[in-house]
Parts: sequence; structure tokens; C-alpha cells
Amino acid sequence: MKTRTVGEVMTREVVQAHRQTTFKDLVRLLNRHRIGGLPVVDADDKVVGVISATDLVCGQADRAERRRRLPGLRRPVRAPAGGNPGLVAAELMSSPAVTVHPEQLVPEAARMMERHHIERLPVVDEEDRLIGIATRRDLLRVFLRTDEEIRQQVIDDVLVAGLGLPSDAVTVFVRDGVVTLKGRLERRSDIPLAIRSAWRVEGAVGVVNGLTHRVDDCPPPAPRPTGEPVAGPPA
Repeated sequence: MKTRTVGEVMTREVVQAHRQTTFKDLVRLLNRHRIGGLPVVDADDKVVGVISATDLVCGQADRAERRRRLPGLRRPVRAPAGGNPGLVAAELMSSPAVTVHPEQLVPEAARMMERHHIERLPVVDEEDRLIGIATRRDLLRVFLRTDEEIRQQVIDDVLVAGLGLPSDAVTVFVRDGVVTLKGRLERRSDIPLAIRSAWRVEGAVGVVNGLTHRVDDCPPPAPRPTGEPVAGPPA
């Protein structure tokens, strides 16, 4: 069963910044390329952070608030000689960056985005050098499949190829990406396999189990040794 990887859906031409990229240049980059964020890399192209438009807005707001609180301030503070005026990427970025590798599966990357509440994942090689970026839009392309396409892949890849069943052995119904399986399998041990495999089908967002079995081939729970104390609640 084919499940696409991050490397297959990522954007390879990445707009990036460096630690000393100024606030204004960051704004220009986001505006010119119409993107909501970008990775920050060091001299070896290793990802050191990520900047979003929200980071820029918050950084500018924090700076304005600090200046408002300085007593007697009538003019902008001058940047040190040889330094970059204003805020730079190193001060604004979220670090460390959450990254993925190209061989990771798209569902895994989607779960990472959800867990960390982020919109983009820099893709790095084995030496943590930037090679691409995966956005929510990139990953969501996988889920833009019709219910019929998902249903047919469950039948072909999960039931027929995976479990060796006739195509009509299990009733497969898909609605809004949620797969429902109904029918009777030969062995009980085949049920969790069918469910896990259906979950991995591209575009599936959930699986409802309505499967039963004819033969219970799962081993019974191991008996507790005689005389072994039963653990009680902690004191």
C-alpha cells in the first residue's frame, strides 16, 4: 500500500532567512513571495529557527511597548556601530525549529503540525541541512481525494492485496474521509490489521470498526502466577 512521504509533497525551492536578516527584509520576503513564514538557517544551511508573520507582528509590538516605557525617549535608539539596525531574525524566530525528514510519512508530519500548532515544517537531510519545506497546504493535498477513491483503495490494497479477501467480503463505506468497515472476517487477529491498514490509506481521516470474526485465534491473557500479590492503589 502506497503512502506518500514528505519528500514527495514538499516545496523544494525554499525562501529562507539568516540570523541577521533585518525585520524590514523579512517583511519584504514574506510579502514578495506571498508566504506566511520561512526558516532561518546558519552559514551551513542548518535550520536554527522559523519565523512567521505572527512572530514579526509580535516582535514589533513588543519593541514598541519597550520604547513606550523608556522615560524621556524622544528619538529612536541608534544601533551599535557595525550592527544591523532594528530587530533581526535571531531575535524574532521561534527556536529550536520543529523539522522533519523527507522519508517521513505525510500523516506523521500532519500529526506533528497539529501537536505543535504550527503551519510549516522545514525538511532537513541527515545532517540537518535545509532541503525543502512542507506547509499545511502541501500536506492537505493528500486528503483532497474523493470518498470513492478512498473506498476503492481500501478494497484493493487493504482487503484484497493485504488480507487476501474477495472484493465483496467486507462492506466498505466512506463519508467525508471516514471509513466504515462492516462484515465477518475469518480470524479475529485480522481485525486490528484491517483497521490499521485502513487508517494508512491516503485521505482517510478516521475508521469505524464494524467487523466481527469467525475464529478467535488470539491467545488468552497469561494467567497470573499463584500467590502473586495483586497491586492495590498507591498509598
